[in-house]
This record gives sequence, structure tokens and C-alpha cells, in this order.
Amino acid sequence: MTGAALQDIIKTTRKRFNSINIYVYPAKVQGAGAEQEIIKGIETLNKIEGIDLIIAGRGGGSIEDLWAFNEEEVAMAFFNSEKPIISAVGHEIDFLLSDLTADKRAATPTQAIELSVPEKESLIKSLDDKQIREEKNSMILGLEPKRYFSDDEQILRWSNFKELEAQEMFDVVSNRVFPFIKNLNGDNESSFSKYMKEAIFQIPTPQMLEKIVTGIETLEFERDVKGDLYEYLLSKLATSGTNGQFRTPRHIIDMMVKLVKPDPQDIIIDPACGTSGFLVGAEEYLKKNHEEIFTSETLKEHFQNEMFYGNDMDTTMLRIGAMNMMLHDVDNPNIDYKDSLSKSNTDEEKYTLVLANPPFTGSLDLEGVANNLLKVTKTKKTELLFLALMLRILKKGGRCAVIVPDGVLFGASKAHKQIRKEIIENNKLQGVISMPSGVFKPYAGVSTAILLFTKTGIGGTDNVWFYDMKADGYSLDDKRTEIEENDIPDILERYENLENEKDRKRTEKSFFVPKEEIVENDYDLSINKYKEIEYEEIVYEKPEVIIEKIKELEKEIALGLEELEGLME
Repeated sequence: MTGAALQDIIKTTRKRFNSINIYVYPAKVQGAGAEQEIIKGIETLNKIEGIDLIIAGRGGGSIEDLWAFNEEEVAMAFFNSEKPIISAVGHEIDFLLSDLTADKRAATPTQAIELSVPEKESLIKSLDDKQIREEKNSMILGLEPKRYFSDDEQILRWSNFKELEAQEMFDVVSNRVFPFIKNLNGDNESSFSKYMKEAIFQIPTPQMLEKIVTGIETLEFERDVKGDLYEYLLSKLATSGTNGQFRTPRHIIDMMVKLVKPDPQDIIIDPACGTSGFLVGAEEYLKKNHEEIFTSETLKEHFQNEMFYGNDMDTTMLRIGAMNMMLHDVDNPNIDYKDSLSKSNTDEEKYTLVLANPPFTGSLDLEGVANNLLKVTKTKKTELLFLALMLRILKKGGRCAVIVPDGVLFGASKAHKQIRKEIIENNKLQGVISMPSGVFKPYAGVSTAILLFTKTGIGGTDNVWFYDMKADGYSLDDKRTEIEENDIPDILERYENLENEKDRKRTEKSFFVPKEEIVENDYDLSINKYKEIEYEEIVYEKPEVIIEKIKELEKEIALGLEELEGLME
């Protein structure tokens, strides 16, 4: 417990976000029996529910000292960890098998903390930046801005206290700013309050605080920044493969949001919200396209308190999601720890818009699943149950844009056919967008599609629009580098003008398929079932001509060999 690496981890964590709980599993890291202790430590920490991230760390040493992390069994323990795990072994120059099988390699134990723990103090600057945006928007629109700081609290604003001398700044931040932040919304049940309730101030000196403030002042907060901090923790196999958790790329979120066009009256939910990427996307679309949110007190109140809902079972995701929404100007989002598929979730006909990429690699114990979902599709597969859930929680006329694995589109089981039939026969299916398999790399290579439908309860499916997306603006390998080929603008343009799609041939990227044809094909929604492929005729020479050419070549080869032999004599 006194090792330098461990003390660095604890010290750095406390500096960055001191309310985070740290579990320590002491294990031998070299010598006889080290391999077994490391493996046992990883297995034990995976069983503790409150742990979100594992860091396997030790200080430097010779290659012999570090060799336990090169053993195959240890490397496989890293690989099979169900919780995200960082390998922080040795120094920057040391590369071990554990570095290759972990979710992330850190050059040092200290860097592991810098990668995974956000700085709490940056939150204070974000709040002041938010107040400044409110004031600018209100000046333009002629409205009274929402005030986070009263007249007596102006010194608590980042833009004001950052100019103070070190000692005075220290007194203000420690005695006034942090109590203010913890009680920001005045409601202990708010998502933000839940996130900050354990926060305490532990910066040791005025000089240290001054350095932190100076450093943060140079940072820029981009959209979904807290989601970015978590992104690297998503496992290529462990988390993504086992739990189905991986972030939806921002450009895919933006596309889906633009397809369904949220409006200021919508009540929006993501029943597997993660870092709240879909909710942030909807929020940004509304601010950009609906200025009336800022001019109507009723709409503004709805926007802040009743528009956005998100459920998840991962506490780390929930913390980041709540923070993410707050940083994007939604003070009181309804972000809850909830199993959306369980019997305890009683939501029914409550929302007008669903945006989601639910987990689709797991299966559940039927005993815990809501009975009214099983009536729609009796299955353990989460991807099917979530579709049933969306139909239940949407109001009549509510829209849905959801990502599903390709198997949902053509699966031959009774449960697969049941959910497709329910959507097509009793509701209105508008579109199916087939996406390339590389969209979710490096986390997963699964082929997916986007379903666009409206809940009616009385049918309405007529012609279903299909689009065969081949490129999303990024390479489809693990690197996902930006490229010119991008079908997304075309998808948005064509979906906006569906009346122009009726005459398209099935050899094109998009086309309509009548409901009757889909029914005849057992409600199959895979685009390959309906897409026609044009084959180019290739004309080959007659066999006798090819044989004659081969003979001529053989003669040339024989003559060449004779010449070479002559040169050797």
C-alpha cells in the first residue's frame, strides 16, 4: 500500500476529482506467484458492482521485473475483463503483452488517472461560460437572462474570481464556490445534484489553485466533451461485445436527429442513454432551428425540465450523461438509473420521440422483463425487447429513430417476425437505412441499420423507403479516418423529398418497396432482399484462340531458354 505507483494514482485522483472512490487490490507484481495474484485481482474487481474502471499499475523495473505482465494467462485476463481496464505498467518505454490486450495503455500510472478522471474545477468555468452565453442570447432577443449567480454571488463567477490574488481566490473558491456548485439546482433529486453531492474541496494551497485556474483557462469545451473522455474506455471486445455498450458516432447521431426533426413540444427519451449523445444532439438541433425556445417562457421551461429523458444501468455513463446535458444548457434533464426493460419501468405512452442505439448483444432473464413486452415478442434478445418497449412508451403519433443489428431485419425466429409484423401492420414504418459494418469500429464490426417509424396503433405502412449506405465520411477500418465519400447528405436530401423517390429503380441507392411485397417475404426488411444488382456482361475470347496464344507464348519461352543456354557455353 506504500508503493510509489499506487501513491501517485491516489494523489493524482484526489487532485482531479477527490470524491471518486478508489478500491485497492494488493497483489504481487513480480516473482513466484505474481501471475496468479494479478489474475485473481482482475477477476475480483470485476465482481464489485460499484467499480467502473480498473487500473493495473506498477512502477518501472527491468524486463525481468515486469515479466509477469508478459505471461499469456495475465494478458488474457486483461483481454477478458468485463470492466474497462487500463494497463499502466512500468515506464513509457516499456511495452508488454498486457498493454496490447487492455482497453487502453497508459505510459505511466499517473497518466492513467489523467486519461480517466476529469478535473472537477473545469466545471466552474463551464458554468460561468454558460451564464455568459445566456446573457448574450438574452441581449439579442431582448429577454431577461436566466441567472445562475445573484448580485451577491458575482464574485463566484469564473470570469471574476480568476483575476483575484492567489490567497483571495483560494478563500472564495473553497468557502463559497464549491458549496454553491453542490447546491446549484436546489434539488437533491436532480441529475446534476446526484453527480456532485459527494464533492469536497481538497486543493491544498492557493498556489496550486492558481496553477489549475491558469491551465483550465486555456482549454476549450467542444460538444459532447465528457463523452469523449469516456470513449476510450469502451472495450473493443469486453464491454462492447458482452454488454453491447459503445458510443454512437456523432455524425450518425446528427443524421438521425435531422431525419426525425425534433420540435419544441417534443418529449424525448433515449432508453439506453449512455453519455446522452442522442439527447445532446436533439438539444443542439432545437437550439439551432427553433429560436422560439428562448422567446417563450413555457417552451423554455419545458426545454429545461420536461423535454429530455434518459435511462441507463451504468453509473459512470449516467454521471457523464448528466454532466454532458448540463454543459449543453439543459439544467435539469431526467437522467435516471433504470433498467428500461424491467417490470419496474411502468412508462407507457409518455414520449413523443425516441432516439436510441440500445444494447443488442445481450440476453435477459425473462423473469425480470415486463410482461407487456413479452406479449409483443417473447424473447430474451434485448434488441427485440427494446423495439417492443419503444412502441409501448411512445404516444400515438410519436416518432422513433433507432439503430438495430442486421439480424433484426431478417431473423427467421418467431420473435423476430413478431416484432417486424407489429411495426409494419399496427404502426407506420417509413424507412430502413442499411449502414456499412465499419460504422462502429474499432469497438465492433457488426452490420447495422436505422429504423424510422411512427406509432399509430392502427397501421399506416404503405411503401417503405430503403437506402443502401456505403460510406459515412470515414474509412471503414479501425482507424476511421475522414474521407470524401459520404452518403449522409444524400440520405438527408432524399428523405426530405420522398415524393421524388417513387420512380427510382431498385438498382439505385434508394427505392420504395410496397408493404404487400414485404408481407409476402415474411416481413423481411433486409435491403438485399429487394435490391436488384446489375451485372455487366464480359465477353471472353473463344477457347481455341486462347489455346493458340498459349502455344505462341510457349514457343517464345523455349527460344529464350535456347538463347540463355548459348550464352552459357
